[in-house]
Amino acid sequence: MEKTKVCVIINPVSGTESKKNVPEEVAAAFDQTKFDIIIRITGYPGHATEIARNAVNGKFAYIIAVGGDGTINEVAKELVNTDTVLGIIPSGSGNGLARDLNIPLDVKKALHIILDGNIRSIDYGSANEHIFFCTCGVGFDAFVSNRFADEKKRGPLGYVRNIVESVIDFKSEEYEITHDEGTLNERAFLVTCANASQYGNEVYIAPDADMEDGKMNVSILKPLNANEIPQTTLQLFTKNIDKNSKMISLLTAHLTIKRKKKGLLHIDGDPIKTGKVINVKMYHKGLKVFAPNQVEEKPAKEKENIFTAITRWLNV
Repeated sequence: MEKTKVCVIINPVSGTESKKNVPEEVAAAFDQTKFDIIIRITGYPGHATEIARNAVNGKFAYIIAVGGDGTINEVAKELVNTDTVLGIIPSGSGNGLARDLNIPLDVKKALHIILDGNIRSIDYGSANEHIFFCTCGVGFDAFVSNRFADEKKRGPLGYVRNIVESVIDFKSEEYEITHDEGTLNERAFLVTCANASQYGNEVYIAPDADMEDGKMNVSILKPLNANEIPQTTLQLFTKNIDKNSKMISLLTAHLTIKRKKKGLLHIDGDPIKTGKVINVKMYHKGLKVFAPNQVEEKPAKEKENIFTAITRWLNV
């Protein structure tokens, strides 16, 4: 009987944890009489995309991405509209897509999800032809992602530190936003297009987002004053940001964002420079991924760890 071909792509520098034991754990999890496993280690930005493209061309049945949302994006964009199924072993700083799909952050438990064999077909989006699976956006979140890209201290603590420091320097912009039902002009702190409900680290920017409805949840947050930042931060962590009086929420399959000058756009947390006009579009169920059908609430302890990181930083 022909073996099932599996390619494992490991980003050794994502997140804060070492990946040195992952190859051994993968080898132990898969029945070598049924699966033909190859393991590749990335060496530079874009390398995961090259490996994934070759694996798809080589008719691999599964491609497993070991890394954060950026690594998953590099791999998954080569898998859209193919029969190759994505497996995720989350090991990044935020792990937004994995968290939203209820994929455990533990390597062995994540491997069990893949071996259970349950496949979901989820949506993906594009922003000026750049594919995203979790979120894309302009404004403050793009500003933070640009800073975080150079951050030496990864994980929740570094992320929170970056957010707090960025608030001081960031300036809101004017946007013309055209969606399926009309156009609005707003000065905004951020404009986020969400396929998944969160950025990562349990920071929920679009609590009602559904990755299988063919639409994006657009969150437009108007400029905040200093007194509103603590409450807004709490709402992001408690899935209540849609109740913020400064929030405008849209549900649409297409979006055009126009701004007065070129600037940053983030794609699944990775910053890029792009033009004044950004065209965003959703594609329905174009990616096959191993994930449970039922999405359950995360344990309270996991959320408390994030709040502990915030408290620890504020007490420094």
